[in-house]
Amino acid sequence: MIKLNKLEEVKDLRTVWPHEALDFTPWLSQEDNISLLADAVGLDITIDETESSVGDFSVDIYASEMGTDRKIIIENQLEDTNHDHLGKLITYAAGKSADVIIWLVKHAREEHKAAIEWLNNHTDEKIGFFLCEIKLYRIGNSEPAVKFEVIERPNDWTKEVKKNESANATQQQRYDYWVAFQDYAFQNVMFSKNFNRRKPSLDHWMNFSIGSSACHIAVSQIQKRNELDVELYIDEDKELFHSLFQNKAAIESDAHLSFDWRELPERKASRIVIEKDVDFGDKTQWNSQFDWLIDVMLKMKKAFKKFL
Repeated sequence: MIKLNKLEEVKDLRTVWPHEALDFTPWLSQEDNISLLADAVGLDITIDETESSVGDFSVDIYASEMGTDRKIIIENQLEDTNHDHLGKLITYAAGKSADVIIWLVKHAREEHKAAIEWLNNHTDEKIGFFLCEIKLYRIGNSEPAVKFEVIERPNDWTKEVKKNESANATQQQRYDYWVAFQDYAFQNVMFSKNFNRRKPSLDHWMNFSIGSSACHIAVSQIQKRNELDVELYIDEDKELFHSLFQNKAAIESDAHLSFDWRELPERKASRIVIEKDVDFGDKTQWNSQFDWLIDVMLKMKKAFKKFL
């Protein structure tokens, strides 16, 4: 018989983080830890500042979403939700013109769950509120492990339906393609370890973080040409493009791919692109297209990451 141990919850968060500002916020701001929260809420989070000033006050974490630059604020509370922190949350959101508001707490009280739900139902699709509980677990005498449980989230499905009512046929196909791609891709264990799920949109592109604020991977549907593009998009950093181009042979050898290196000297951005001819109209081919995207994205991240 295999002997199994019991998973136990650590009820007192302050045994691990005695102080919110001095212990929990610095811990959460580390890349490996903020990625746990990013996975839970489905956003690519890049931290801009901790204890960021808002008038006479300060928000625990001020961040951005990679690829969209949506502004994110994170308020930490190692105790049950209360009216004071809810008020701070709204004040900080207004002061920072935040698009995404995340409230991390030990326990969410019913009245505050209702408040966050109400805010999500009465704001447009550009604003989203998350209420998450911080959970700690251990097995026997093991070190505790953290899990973020999303209690309330933006009602994106309802908002997306409202937005899609006015979508034309091309926009609707883009949206359906992105939904199908993510549903397929995130069944791949290696892909799900390397990329975070994104919110599908009507846009022809979808951006994925690779852990750098200077660049990201972008996937594009070019419907007019029946073409899929995967690229490393470099925003306002020609020096980075030149540095990568100097290592072109090593990068392409490692990726087993050949790229189109587009410096675009007349623009701020640069692009390193690979293209594939496809038939978007034939849905029976979508899975093979998705397989190609998964393969290329994983190879690109591995090859370029070494030089970033």
